[in-house]
Parts: sequence; structure tokens; C-alpha cells
Amino acid sequence: MNGNLIETESLLKALVSEGFNDDNVKVVVCPPYTSLPLAVQLTRSSAIAVGAQDMSEHPKGAYTGEISADMLLTAGVVYVILGHSERRQYHGETDKLVNVKAKAALEAGLTPIICVGETLQQREAGQTETVVGAQIDGTLLGFSADLISKSVVAYEPVWAIGTGRTATPEMAQAVHKFIRGRVAKMDKKAAETLPILYGGSVKPDNAAGLLSQPDIDGALVGGASLKAADFTAIINAA
Repeated sequence: MNGNLIETESLLKALVSEGFNDDNVKVVVCPPYTSLPLAVQLTRSSAIAVGAQDMSEHPKGAYTGEISADMLLTAGVVYVILGHSERRQYHGETDKLVNVKAKAALEAGLTPIICVGETLQQREAGQTETVVGAQIDGTLLGFSADLISKSVVAYEPVWAIGTGRTATPEMAQAVHKFIRGRVAKMDKKAAETLPILYGGSVKPDNAAGLLSQPDIDGALVGGASLKAADFTAIINAA
């Protein structure tokens, strides 16, 4: 919940004008709903795509305050983040709900960025693979190889977001490798090409080390994306 229309315009104009090497990267910005049409307009002549931060599992109807896939498509949105740790924590979203949302997004033609990750308590209890594995199984339940190939997974270690704790590139890589292996049980070929993003306080000074790992295919950037120079530095590191 960062960025009104004025702030979004300022940030995106700065990001576009900063310039970055887009030869080997896909760049997506996911502003609040109210800024989506503006973001699409401002990025139209750039290599930046636009995504939403969430969507409803319902196509339409009496669901006041919700946003459907069709609404996002008509705004020019291409991606949608689903199951973000904050949606899980503050809104009680479950793997089952995220699974339904992801299928609805894919059916509509959106690319879902499906988030998974463990808390500090779960990490310290040695439950990382148990928790993340169950989330992968639940959120991708019933996915064909084709649906997996049209999706993105993001690993968010909740314990490393805004806590001052950081995962080393090796720690992050270990979980990414585990995730790819888990998806491979559904379809090996689809798992090999599935983009798995890392979302644990990625910053300009740690981006290169994280992104150099073999199973870390990109970053789900949080606070650093609110500063054009920082975001550009991360993109260039990628």
C-alpha cells in the first residue's frame, strides 16, 4: 500500500528515464489498483510490464471491494501477485484459495506470480521444506505442465522481510532448488523452465549474489522498488 497517483507517476517516470539494460530481463511493476491504468500508460513505450498485487477468485458479482481478472485485463495488466505473505498473514488466505485464484488468472490470460514462504518460527523449528513443500503442493494442485509453464513462483522467506535478518545466497538457493524439485514431481520439464523469484529484502548490494545462484531466476522486490535508482540497480544486476 505504497504510492498514490502522484507518487506512482513520479516513480515510474524516474524508472523509465533512468534506463536499464533489458536484454536479459523481464521487468514488472505492481502498483496499487488505483494506479494501474496510469502505470500502463506510463510504461507503454518501455520494456516494463504491469502487474496487480492481488485479484478475486470470482469473475464478477456481488463481491464489494474485489477486483476481477477481467477488470485487470481491461486496465492493461499482464501479471498478478497471488498468495503474498501479507495477504496470507492479514487476510487469512490459504493455499486452496491461492490455487483457485491462480487457475482463474491463468484461464483469463494473466500470468500469476504465486508466493510461498515460511515464518521465522517455522524456519527455526526446521520446518522450511515441510511448509514450503505443502504450499507448493497446495497452490499448484491440479496444474498441468502447460499451466505450470505459464506461471511464476516467488519464494518469500517471511523471516527475512523487514526483520534485519537476511538469507545468504546459499540459503536462498537451497530452498529454490527444493522448490524446483518439488514442482518436478508434477512435471520435470515444466519445472526446469519455471521462473522462481526470490523475495527476501532484495537490495542493490545483495542482488548480484542472489541472482547468480543457479535456481534463483529473478527477484520479487519490496521496499527497494520504491526508489527508482535502487530498482534500476537491481535490474542491472540481473
